[in-house]
Amino acid sequence: MNFGSNQDQDETNIELTPLIDVVFLLLIFFMISTTFTKETSLKINLPQSSGEQTVQAPASVEVQIGAESEYAIVVGSDGASQPLLNSNRDTLKRALSEFQSQPNLLLIIRADRKAPHESVIKVMDVAQELGLTNLTFATKQFTE
Repeated sequence: MNFGSNQDQDETNIELTPLIDVVFLLLIFFMISTTFTKETSLKINLPQSSGEQTVQAPASVEVQIGAESEYAIVVGSDGASQPLLNSNRDTLKRALSEFQSQPNLLLIIRADRKAPHESVIKVMDVAQELGLTNLTFATKQFTE
């Protein structure tokens, strides 16, 4: 009696092709259904305005001013902000001086409605010293 010592044994293989297909479908699903939000480091509550919205110039830098006079610099369209270490005039001047050489740069001041007037004037004063004279203020659209 031979109890299968000479029989060929079948090797079990795991087929990976259907697994890879499912993983790619899940990847595509999550890529399509993801929403991207613009995160800022400062919580800013903008004042309202009844003026027309303008199209943002391609070369721009944004200075955010928080309610407690903290500053952050936003460069480019990705929305990544760089908070400044302190709210000293020299720190703000060093942060904005790297944009001094760019012609027709639009400086956007996005100040919280409860930010002290002194903080906004400080940004405008430093911008004038550096020759950044093309500036605007960010506001919310006024709705009745």
